[in-house]
Amino acid sequence: MASNTQMNTSMPDSGAKKYLALGDSYTIGTAVAEAERYPVQTAVLLKAQGMPVKVDIIAMNGWTSSELLYAVKEKAVAIDYDAVSLLIGVNNQYQGKSIAAYKEDFTLLLERAIQLANGKADHVFVLSIPDYSVTPFATGSNRQKIATEIDAFNVANKLIADDLKVHYLDVTTASRKAANDPSLVAADGLHFSGKEYSDWAFHLAAIMKVAL
Repeated sequence: MASNTQMNTSMPDSGAKKYLALGDSYTIGTAVAEAERYPVQTAVLLKAQGMPVKVDIIAMNGWTSSELLYAVKEKAVAIDYDAVSLLIGVNNQYQGKSIAAYKEDFTLLLERAIQLANGKADHVFVLSIPDYSVTPFATGSNRQKIATEIDAFNVANKLIADDLKVHYLDVTTASRKAANDPSLVAADGLHFSGKEYSDWAFHLAAIMKVAL
């Protein structure tokens, strides 16, 4: 689950809301077109509803929570975002990292996300870790073990999200539909498709519109 691609994406629009998406391969949209990334699709949906949104992305394929935390600390990021989303942890699970270490990283990341959102916790949105055990990539692996471990990481991040009073969006349940629908998996057989991301974007846009 590694690559060397980090990208920032912007959709300029005068008077637009500023949205920062933090994450890993799912956020940067590995194996899908730029327009199919869920943060970009979220912005398109909001613009169609009269809320122009400018999207920035800090994400890289293969990043663990600690690598994202390092990037956020090292990168000069403004603290005037109207919305910040966070989706991280699949590579912690994949690499066998401990949930205890993840909890520490995730807490710091979420606290930083709130700072970047002008200190407004209700302008921060956590997405759960999707389940790649349903993809062709996991063929030959212990799919149940993967799913169980991802559930455990999601229990951890939801508890922290609830404690810090930010929004939480479960995308794991939707991701598991890919087990019976190949159109929800990207061409690389590992990541999710733009069609799957459109579902995430639909629900994220709905929550974000109300919050903003």
